[in-house]
Amino acid sequence: MYRAPIKDLRFALEEIAVMDGLKTTGAFPDLSSDLTAAILEEAGKFSNDVLAPLNRPGDMAGCKLEDGVVTTPPGIKEAYAQFVEGGWQGLQFPAEHGGMGLPRALGAAVMETMQSANMAFSLGPMLTFGAIEALIARGSDDQKSTYLPKLMTGEWSATMQLTEPQAGSDVGALRTKAEPNGDGSWSVTGQKIYITWGEHDCADNIIHCVLARTPDGPSGTKGISLFLIPKFLVNEDGALGERNAIKAIGLEHKMGIHGSPTCVMEMSGAKGWLIGEEFGGMAAMFIMMNAARLAVGVQGVGIAERAYQQALAYALDRKQGRAPGVEGEAPHAIIHHPDVRNMLTTMKAKIEAARAICYLCAVAADEAEFEEDDEDRAFAKRREELLTPISKAWSTDVGVDVASLGIQVHGGMGFIEETGAAQHYRDARIAPIYEGTNGIQAIDLVGRKLRMAGGAPLRELLEDIRQTVEDCSTSSNPELPKLAKRLGPAADALEAAAAWLTKPGRDRSDMLSGATAFQTLAGDVTGGWLLCVGAVAAQRRLKMNEGDSAYAEGKIRLARHFAETVLPQAPAALAGIQAGAGLLADEVTLNAG
Repeated sequence: MYRAPIKDLRFALEEIAVMDGLKTTGAFPDLSSDLTAAILEEAGKFSNDVLAPLNRPGDMAGCKLEDGVVTTPPGIKEAYAQFVEGGWQGLQFPAEHGGMGLPRALGAAVMETMQSANMAFSLGPMLTFGAIEALIARGSDDQKSTYLPKLMTGEWSATMQLTEPQAGSDVGALRTKAEPNGDGSWSVTGQKIYITWGEHDCADNIIHCVLARTPDGPSGTKGISLFLIPKFLVNEDGALGERNAIKAIGLEHKMGIHGSPTCVMEMSGAKGWLIGEEFGGMAAMFIMMNAARLAVGVQGVGIAERAYQQALAYALDRKQGRAPGVEGEAPHAIIHHPDVRNMLTTMKAKIEAARAICYLCAVAADEAEFEEDDEDRAFAKRREELLTPISKAWSTDVGVDVASLGIQVHGGMGFIEETGAAQHYRDARIAPIYEGTNGIQAIDLVGRKLRMAGGAPLRELLEDIRQTVEDCSTSSNPELPKLAKRLGPAADALEAAAAWLTKPGRDRSDMLSGATAFQTLAGDVTGGWLLCVGAVAAQRRLKMNEGDSAYAEGKIRLARHFAETVLPQAPAALAGIQAGAGLLADEVTLNAG
């Protein structure tokens, strides 16, 4: 059973990410607290009542491929039709392109409920988001008028086709070729793997965004272009025409997300059109990729929330042993055992920290686009750039960690498939891998984002963190100064680690060997900071006697738990970050045995 955590979503949006601040940009005139509540309630109903019941059956049934036709699990096609009818695909896109014109953060919250309810289903709409972003930014007027209306409603879906068997994450090694047809179109031939929702029976058309090489292109990533290849060609009157020469020739046999068709796609002279300029494929791809990276971070939050809710329900129901301080005849519900309660509290705190990071990143993305002042837009863009790899990597690691803890709470019942707890772990495990592995996110964070604008993004983040340390230190609530005592040293450790990594002359191997550890540290500190921001907001509610006092006190308690169990690890992480590549095992050592 899943229930969208509406109160938690609104708290993260309104009190931590401060989404309502976007109203001052003038880009969201209809945005209000009442509208946010109404949209989240409706999204919750769809996720709770339509998607969630299909999650377990979809995992067991999987997808089927026969004669190039992919059939999704029972109920998915009908659920997709309801998704289209609800208008959910276009919620976060401008009204001028057919969207609802609402903030990205609200779209992220809506999608979080769907990712929680049914991660396999939600991957389809998630990929369409990226294609819409790319077409808005790089598409021609004709492409926008032809494809955006149907993509915006979800009547047509989209894919992002990058990976090839020999290339993997090394996009520059791809071999798919595009030859000009002489009429403005191109003939594309090649094979792609791991293509999410590359073929399915839910939408009338599928718009494939494909990276390929043109004849005169240089080697490596500089010679790559992005092409739009529809499953069915579109006639001048907008009606669907003949089937294009692109098809699924295989379905990947995966560890999880069985309800999502992950395809091997083959193009045999498929007709396509450039998106943007020739050789501009990487720039266009990163528009899709950055949208997808934040979306996958939200996915990590969503699957963690689903695993947490199931573990909590099990802990309330399962009776075993005698718990200390609990009255009544044993056995007692396992939620009363301190170790189980500790796991559940850790799960909840990490979920809320990851959620806050993702929503703050989404708000920054909208500010970077819509703020009127140039300096404000530049500040927001730096914040978005810094938070994107952290959102993707830290949140998906949280998804795996929380799903693993969920199995532990279930004990032996978690290790068998019947309870469904194992599915959450299997599903969560892909998120740190796709849309750029978390190691690649760490390389981006350390190799590029820390050095942007002379180190301004991290410096600005640390300034905000230290302002929160001050806010907690001076609070009348005796719990908040305790938060400051943990957050301050953690921020110092983050600053020291960044200074070591970016010191002029630092050997690149030494820097990259500590990149993943630094990324984890950055997520821990940023997540802890945002929980403290939430604690300050909760204290304000208590002081003003606003809302549910027990709920507000719970936010402070979660921040304290994170501060006492996660933030103290920050200073200790420095040694590992500074260890350098010299301590890495060589080939002889790795093969010894």
